[in-house]
This record gives sequence, C-alpha cells and structure tokens, in this order.
Amino acid sequence: MTLPSIYLDNNATTEIDQRVLAVMLPYFTDFYANANSSHLAGLTVSEAVENAAWQTADLIGAKPSEIIFTSGATEAINLAVKGLDFEKRKHIVAVSTEHKAVLDTCNAMETKGFQVTYLPVDKQGFINLNDLAAAATEETLLVIAMMANNEIGTLQDVKQIAKMAHSKGALFLCDATQAVGKIPIDVNELGIDLLPFSAHKFYGPKGAGGLFVSKNAKNKLIPQITGGGQQKNRRSGTLNVPGIIGLGKACEISKLEMGKDHERIKRLRDFLEESLLKIEGTFVNGSVEKRLYNTSNICFPKVNSENLILALQTISVSNGSACSSVTTEPSYVLKALGLSDEDALGSIRFSLGRFTTFEEIEQAILRVTELVKQFRS
Repeated sequence: MTLPSIYLDNNATTEIDQRVLAVMLPYFTDFYANANSSHLAGLTVSEAVENAAWQTADLIGAKPSEIIFTSGATEAINLAVKGLDFEKRKHIVAVSTEHKAVLDTCNAMETKGFQVTYLPVDKQGFINLNDLAAAATEETLLVIAMMANNEIGTLQDVKQIAKMAHSKGALFLCDATQAVGKIPIDVNELGIDLLPFSAHKFYGPKGAGGLFVSKNAKNKLIPQITGGGQQKNRRSGTLNVPGIIGLGKACEISKLEMGKDHERIKRLRDFLEESLLKIEGTFVNGSVEKRLYNTSNICFPKVNSENLILALQTISVSNGSACSSVTTEPSYVLKALGLSDEDALGSIRFSLGRFTTFEEIEQAILRVTELVKQFRS
C-alpha cells in the first residue's frame, strides 16, 4: 500500500497557493510582453508589475519605490551586502546562526579586506545585546540579524538590534526570509534598512523575491547586476513578470489571512510537539516562547536524524536548512546553541504550513513515535 505524502518542511519551501498560480498563468500566455516595452501591451504588463510592487510593499509597511525585485532572498542578500558603498567603514557584525546565504556572503567580504565579527547566541538562539554593543564601532558598516531563524524559529529582538546599529551609524540588514508572510512586519517601526525575502517561503513561486531598501540605504547601494537599466538601474535584467505577479498575490493573501493561518497552524504545531515530547528524552531546540508558530525543532537522543528521515519515506521533514538537509554534519545552528554533535545529529525540524491538516499531523506523530522506538530497541 502506498502511504500518503505528508509535507512538513515548509521552512524549506511551500506549496504554491492555487490563487497565486491562477493570477500568474495569464502572464505566461496572454500578457507576455516585456514590462519595459513602451507599446500598449508592454505598458499593460508594467502596470501589473507596479500593482505587485504595491502589494509587496503593503505587506511590510514600505513604499513600492523601496522594493527591488530579485530572483529571491539569496540574490537580495548579496546585493545588500556586496552592494553597499562602504567608504571608510569596513566592518560587519553578523549573528553566528544566520543562513548560509548571509554567512557565505560575509566570508566573501572578508576576502575583500572586511573584518566580520560573528556574535554568539545562547541556548535559545538569542544574541546578547551587550555583545552587539561591544562589537559595533564607528567603523561598522552593517549589522546583520535574521528576524526568524530557519532551523529553530527563534525570533530576535530586531527593533533593539536596529537601534543599536543606528547608534553607531551602521545600517541594519534583517534577513526576513522566514518571517515575511507569516508574522506582521513594519520595516519603519522596526528600523530596518535592508530586508530580503523570497516568495516561495509563503506560498508564492520559486525564483521570485525582493529587497526592501530604506531611504537611508538607498543612496549607498551600488547595483551588482548591470545591463538594461531596469528597476531604475538598481537591478538590471528583464523582469520575471509571472514570478513578480505571483509574489504580489502571495503578499496580498498573506496580509489578509495571516491571523487565521497563525491560529490554525500554531494549534497543529503545538499538538505535534506535545505528542512527540512524550517520547522519552526528547526536547525542543531553541526558544519555546519566542519563535515562529509553525516551527518545532526536536531532539530525539540516541536516534540518527538522517536514518529517521529516510525511514519516514513519504513524510517530508529535515535535519537542517534546505541547503544542507540529510547531511552527516551536525547543524552549525544547533551546535551554536551548545548541543553535542550526537544531539545535533539526532534533531529534526518540523515546519508546518497553510495546507497542513490535522490528519497529517496525527499520522506523523504515529510514524515518528513508532520509528524512534524501533531505532532505540
């Protein structure tokens, strides 16, 4: 008998919402003109792109003119970090548990003569603001801290981090890839200068995302992709119109349904977590109180997560970020929390989404519980 597929890896990517797909399809067929063409067909598409910019900006409390469309968060992060006009400032402060898109970009900056300070985190995944205060100086160009960690869901106090960065004259980059579309965000109220995001993390298409750029950062950002001068010379290249339309619609739906999603998904996550914690020795990695409502990272001591993932077959979960899932190396995020190699390698991330059902959670609980007992026997 073929087991039903159960997808619990929504922090890696999400299923596209059918309402998003429906608005995208005409831009592959009927409205296929180049958005930068000056004829009527091009202007029609350009108007739709402008509407998507409004929908995207509205979700995060920004202005449409402050959004640069990119291929996703990784490109946006590279633009935000590598594209800053550093003048005399050549120091970056970043959190040690950032996504690899940030850490590898910071490593690239170190080869260009930048100094990067990596802040440690406590066992819940939070930085100590005193560490940030000590690390940031008048030479600091950029402070980087993600809003929600992709592996454990921990939510940093980004408003306070922004204030401390600005007190040193530095800009604040907040990777909100896991947070946009899931929790309310107001970039102005939080004091964010640069905010990257990807549509596929909140039921939009892959290959579409963007970068919010504040008025304080606008004149300090140098384009990294040059060519036809699209997007006011900030990021050249023919626009991915269907992707942008899908991104805009995903933003619109998320703003309308965020509260409903939060309540329902959290209830399912809590049920899953409470049930799995009945297994002897299990514990939650990271903060229980301040985290994304869809994420639970659980350690199953004396069980190898890679073996568990493979044995689960049609249940999709992970043991790290999407760029390093099913790996023999322990998660650097979990190691940063102070976990041993054995416990880090025995941990599983469950990330639920809009289309997760109660029946799927029940099945996942039964199968995970059964397999853990088998592996330990």
